[in-house]
Amino acid sequence: MNGGVDAAYLVLGAVLFAIGAAGLLVRRNLLVMFMCVELMLNAVNVTFVAFASALGDIGGQVAVFFVLVVAASEVVVGLALIVAIMRRKPGATADDISLMKG
Repeated sequence: MNGGVDAAYLVLGAVLFAIGAAGLLVRRNLLVMFMCVELMLNAVNVTFVAFASALGDIGGQVAVFFVLVVAASEVVVGLALIVAIMRRKPGATADDISLMKG
């Protein structure tokens, strides 16, 4: 990378983020929306690593570590909520989130 940020990594991160954002806005299936959020988090991770490598700083990798910890927590809570909603109403969409009210 010789001191600069390689544009291919930034383009990859931008394309992944755009696909995730478009999927999040267009699709109504809870599981697909959940996967789109994860795709967006991984796109940010690619960008963090690209900048950290170009700057010769470990800060980007540390940020990626914390993003992965948050993503793992999100997976645990998010999948539990999705399973609870799907048990109540199979084929539920994001509009059916009010089913979780007691």
